Amino acid sequence: MTVRTRVAPSPTGDPHVGTAYVALFNMAFARSQGGQFVLRIEDTDQARSTAESEAAILDAFRWLGLNWDEGPEVGGPHGPYRQSERGDLYQAAAKQLVADGHAFPCFCTAERLDEVRRAQQLAKETPRYDGHCLSLSQEEAAARIQAGESHVIRMKIPEEGACVIDDLFRGPIEIAWSQIDMQVLVKSDGMPTYHLANVVDDHHMAITHVIRGEEWINSAPKHRLLYDYFGWEAPVLAHLPLLRNPDRSKLSKRKNPTGINYYRRMGYLPEALVNFLGLMGHSMPEGQEIFDVEAFIKAFSLERITLGAPVFDQEKLAWLNGQWLRGLSDEAFADRVMAWGLNRDALMPLVPLIKPRTERLCDLAPMVGYLLGARRTLAAEDFEGLALEGEALLEVLQFTLWRLEALGDWTRPQLVATVEALAAELDLKIRVLLAPLFVALSGQAVSLPLYDSLVFLGPDLARARLRDGLEALGGVSKKAAKRLEKRYAELGQGSADEESTAES
Repeated sequence: MTVRTRVAPSPTGDPHVGTAYVALFNMAFARSQGGQFVLRIEDTDQARSTAESEAAILDAFRWLGLNWDEGPEVGGPHGPYRQSERGDLYQAAAKQLVADGHAFPCFCTAERLDEVRRAQQLAKETPRYDGHCLSLSQEEAAARIQAGESHVIRMKIPEEGACVIDDLFRGPIEIAWSQIDMQVLVKSDGMPTYHLANVVDDHHMAITHVIRGEEWINSAPKHRLLYDYFGWEAPVLAHLPLLRNPDRSKLSKRKNPTGINYYRRMGYLPEALVNFLGLMGHSMPEGQEIFDVEAFIKAFSLERITLGAPVFDQEKLAWLNGQWLRGLSDEAFADRVMAWGLNRDALMPLVPLIKPRTERLCDLAPMVGYLLGARRTLAAEDFEGLALEGEALLEVLQFTLWRLEALGDWTRPQLVATVEALAAELDLKIRVLLAPLFVALSGQAVSLPLYDSLVFLGPDLARARLRDGLEALGGVSKKAAKRLEKRYAELGQGSADEESTAES
């Protein structure tokens, strides 16, 4: 058997270090076994998937040296490698499931489903679909579909018993079917959900080992059942421990920068970041802490993976990066510095901003230091003297952060429109709203134009600095977060997005 693994990011946001962690372990296992590593883009969420996000993911993987054997820009015998281009496979699979009696059309409205969920929560039951459309005859369902009635396709779940999942790291895991929902397999727009597309693609791409984060354990029974329904052999499952913040909570952008491009812009070497990720739950034979990707692949073994919660420790990462930097020759060190930020391509966007403000070249360093280097550590005192204070100050920083987290088009016109729209909704003069943003981004009350600074910093660094600003003001407690979410919802934007749920 030829070992084949895959990583399946969803292009709905910034490239995530958790995705790189999973990709590294999948690549290392496949290569250590003489197999292939596949990159697949899971872009069935058409509302949130963007070509820009996909390009950013591919670029981040290439920068880290996580090169795929099959996938976008490489090709291969099992393509196409974007789910949006594999619709016929999913439609055929869904029709087969319905014809075999393993799935059914569901016409329930969102309002009815919300009512059912609320009733189950009040009864302290596990929220799940109640089987309302299971009793429809094939003739009635077909007639309603023919009439153009909106519907989804759901999978059937056994009413009794349990599913036993054999996890390579954890052994048998038993999950009662009563805890598993009748999952939607095809959405009302005809696009498959993650669960159907994941199983169909893994089968047709001959994936032998699915190595993914442990947050997907509860979805494993649905996937196993689909394999049984289709009569396909299921791949070996292995669920990696989640990356953790220092407080042992799940790695989150609210407590730790999670974007790969953040570390790239901050001057971390790709070798150091990959080295660090390789330490997350995997031990080297001699206990060495500094190694390149080739050494990691050579020593890699699934038996060396431990299930303890690996901590994404910024201090340890900085130490490792220092070791890699000091290991470079003087010439190589200078080359890395130039490649990082002191090159013509990187500096040209700054020239129109700084040339009109420059009298001596020595003026440049203090003027652009916050753009090229780390912004100094903020304190609450830095925000004193502004027109906004207290809750209003927190609102501006948090609401701006939420708007920018939802922004896919990181261009000056879009940034201007986004921030000015927020100022209008909050009934604030634009200069009043911009003032705390200047402080959070630059550590100064006055800096180069805000929107141009945002463009130059990029989404990862800019958002991280806004979060730092919130932390400098004492952070946002759970109680305050609820107030802010309620106020934000009143602006017509709904609650703020949390971490992406796409498999990584």
